Amino acid sequence: MNYRAFRMKLKPGCIVEYKKRHDAIWVELEDQFKAQGIYKYVILIDEDTHTLFAYQEMKPISTIYPQDMGLMQKWWDYMADLMEVHPNNKPIVVPLKEMYCMKQIF
Repeated sequence: MNYRAFRMKLKPGCIVEYKKRHDAIWVELEDQFKAQGIYKYVILIDEDTHTLFAYQEMKPISTIYPQDMGLMQKWWDYMADLMEVHPNNKPIVVPLKEMYCMKQIF
């Protein structure tokens, strides 16, 4: 299994709106992730620190960024008012290092 984990940061007071926007995520964006080989994408939050923890499972052929960066850029622009971002509105992403993984036994 190939996976990727990283963290991002929300601005204070933006948790509810972040959740609302993701509850209505664009179908085209999810389709793009699937076309990339990402078959599971989970985002969790530490509400005390506003830190988001993201986890993606993907097929080996996956690329780090979507092929259609225009759609991804639109999403970043849409979310930029809620998150810590770079000047181009790409979220500031910090990769997470695996410290433990329980192996499947079945």
